[in-house]
Amino acid sequence: MEQSFELIAKTFMGLEPVLAKELTQLGANDVKIGRRMVSFTGDKELMYRANFQLHTAIRILKPIRHFKAKSADDVYEEIKKIDWTQYLDTDKTFAVDAVVFSEEFRHSKFVSYKVKDAIVDQFREKTGKRPNISVANPDIRLNMHVAEDLCTLSLDSSGESLHRRGYRQESVEAPLNEVLAAGMILMSGWQGDTDFIDPMCGSGTLLIEAALIAKNMAPGLFRKEYAFEKWPDFDADLFDKIYNDESMERPFTHHIYGYDIDIKAVNTAIINVKAAGLSNDITVKQQDFKSFTQPQEKSIIITNPPYGERISTPDLLGTYKMIGERLKHQFKGNDAWVLSYREECFDQIGLKPSIKIPLYNGSLECEFRKYQMFDGKLKVFRSEGGVVKTDEEKRQMAEKHRFKKNREFKQRLEETEQNEEGDIRSFTFHRHDINGEKRNERRSHRDEDREERRDRKGSYKSSPNRGGHERFDRSGKNRSFGKGKNFGKKSKSFNDDED
Repeated sequence: MEQSFELIAKTFMGLEPVLAKELTQLGANDVKIGRRMVSFTGDKELMYRANFQLHTAIRILKPIRHFKAKSADDVYEEIKKIDWTQYLDTDKTFAVDAVVFSEEFRHSKFVSYKVKDAIVDQFREKTGKRPNISVANPDIRLNMHVAEDLCTLSLDSSGESLHRRGYRQESVEAPLNEVLAAGMILMSGWQGDTDFIDPMCGSGTLLIEAALIAKNMAPGLFRKEYAFEKWPDFDADLFDKIYNDESMERPFTHHIYGYDIDIKAVNTAIINVKAAGLSNDITVKQQDFKSFTQPQEKSIIITNPPYGERISTPDLLGTYKMIGERLKHQFKGNDAWVLSYREECFDQIGLKPSIKIPLYNGSLECEFRKYQMFDGKLKVFRSEGGVVKTDEEKRQMAEKHRFKKNREFKQRLEETEQNEEGDIRSFTFHRHDINGEKRNERRSHRDEDREERRDRKGSYKSSPNRGGHERFDRSGKNRSFGKGKNFGKKSKSFNDDED
């Protein structure tokens, strides 16, 4: 039986319960919710599956040592106690990310250097040689987390942030992060049992994430590689088995619709949908929300309108007033979910939400509100057995401290980090330094690599260049999911840090 070990899944603030539920369904043990993270235990297969299948995780870390340190020398000595030949040799490269919340350790770079020095010095003392540092494409990625004097050193099993699925070929201004989009959909409870509509779809992130959830497809299908594939104990056969396992996928009998007034956004969304191989499930058209009419089928709307921050409109409040009018008169009998930032915008919608969920979009403390649309008056709706708030929604709304004390709705968190992810702003709760690094450059010759993997026996050949997203069932039938292109920068750490 495969040995079980500690693991940590990182996520965004507000998505921890959703991620915990995903992990439990995946078979994780000892699931515990933290701040921007969920800890759990599992074996190697679960670690591979967590990277490949989770919709709301940013990265998966495998802690290898916990210790206390009150000085830089303490860090150095504790790191030197680890037998680094288990993870590295002098022919391999490595990199260290560090996130620090401590009065003693003020700079994450300094902590990274001490970890690197300890590893390099150990090899020099034992062999006379040293492994090299590679910022762009290391063989082993390490993550150092310091909270006052409590230190955790982990192996980063993901590499590039898991929100970078690989299907996004083109983008628009301020696109929604894929992990946040998936979290919003899972929070709504939608599982593909109705049609899905985003009337302000932008580059199509909510549409594609909805299709993946409805069909129970792994987000990792589009990725080229994971950091664990370079580990000495990487089990290629096990990961091939996971990659080719279609047993959990399910048919989607409804449809997903995306609309946007901007033709550039529409064309971008169409390209991304095609890259994900989901054109049969998703239709994208140019249409102003003003022209939205009652759908013929039972539907849900989940949308992320402009906030007047990175994206605005000539009449922002008028846009929200129009949203409320369209929902009230042209979405009867359905539920709508809206993510936004400004209280005055929500006020203009003019509808009473059944639940308000605090949710961060980058540095912005937003709200994700549900509107249950019914025909006629509330009193009549209730008399006919209609339920405006479920018991669970009432429980959530009654929770204390759902928002920060003295919370100002329009308050922005202090931003001391660069925009590492490119499509979602980083946000901090303490002062610390995070240094974005350029993402790995991918090797070329994709066509040659794909040809090598096309053995008709149905096996998927492990390769660091999984760019074509071809997948083979046991009969040898090719399942193409488009040619995904990864973008952006590498990111960091766990718990209170941010990718």
